[in-house]
Amino acid sequence: MNKVCILGDGGWGTALAIRLSEKGVDVSLWGVFEDYIRSISETRQNTKFLKGIAIPAEVNITPSLKPALSGAGIVILAIPSKYLRDILPRLKGVLADASILVSAAKGIEGRTLMRMSELIEDVLGKDRKIAAISGPSIAIEVAKGMPATIVASSRSLNLAREVQNVLAGDKLRVYSSDDLTGVELGGALKNIIAIAAGISDSLGFGANTKAAILTRGLAEITRLGVAMGARRETFAGLSGMGDLITTCISPHSRNRWFGEMLGRGKRAKAIVEETEMVVEGVTTTESAYRLSQKIGVDMPITREIYNVIYKDKSPKDVVKDLMMRSPKIEHL
Repeated sequence: MNKVCILGDGGWGTALAIRLSEKGVDVSLWGVFEDYIRSISETRQNTKFLKGIAIPAEVNITPSLKPALSGAGIVILAIPSKYLRDILPRLKGVLADASILVSAAKGIEGRTLMRMSELIEDVLGKDRKIAAISGPSIAIEVAKGMPATIVASSRSLNLAREVQNVLAGDKLRVYSSDDLTGVELGGALKNIIAIAAGISDSLGFGANTKAAILTRGLAEITRLGVAMGARRETFAGLSGMGDLITTCISPHSRNRWFGEMLGRGKRAKAIVEETEMVVEGVTTTESAYRLSQKIGVDMPITREIYNVIYKDKSPKDVVKDLMMRSPKIEHL
């Protein structure tokens, strides 16, 4: 565990590299685009995602996968969910059998509806040591050293604790959990609700509306999670409610911003094409909608966000249809 390799040079991967380096961990940061990773190495700044934040000289920034992985006890996969399957085969033959693979992506694969840990197993084998990290962790805040908390999860609590011990520091508090399903689903599904929160913001709605979106959004996230084998209480924790609150209110939230753009009348396809950043909630909305249909779980907010993104439904019509649904008993 004396070396950590981070695959993915986005904001979250870079922020983790900064925090680990500060702890004295030997850390390598790898990115798929060779020209850009060399630019980060030369300037010691990730100008696309963390402009103005200095990366310590001790972080080894490299476009070469084999040296980055060599000797790494933990490999953090900070690659957007829709690209992860394309990258994983490159690890075969260069990844040590004993390395712990830690998913830092928050999404559900569109084609297979797999969580990221399931995707890793599908490509690299079920005998791998796999964990995931999630929680309220806006990258720029973590990079600046503002106090933050996340959860390290694995089906093996001992393995989760190993990851916890390596990542934890005075600026990043890490909890452990053996509810891998719940932690991964909370991190993925909250992005859909954040898009709804952004739409609400752009339409000029207030705190009452935002509270309703968060509360009922968490209810449908929990319903789907429990139906898929997660523990209900996990969604009341950092990877559920905690991450949901952050993503729905932060001015740095990509998904909330995406919702704002939708609320202003822009089409989803045009927004995606105009930004370099990956908005995980876009593909996750389709995946979650399909999962809800497959399993038979009622997810009205998710369904309506799906209609806005993929059916070009008017956000104002969405609000009306959600508010005029048949009366319900409140279930959490």
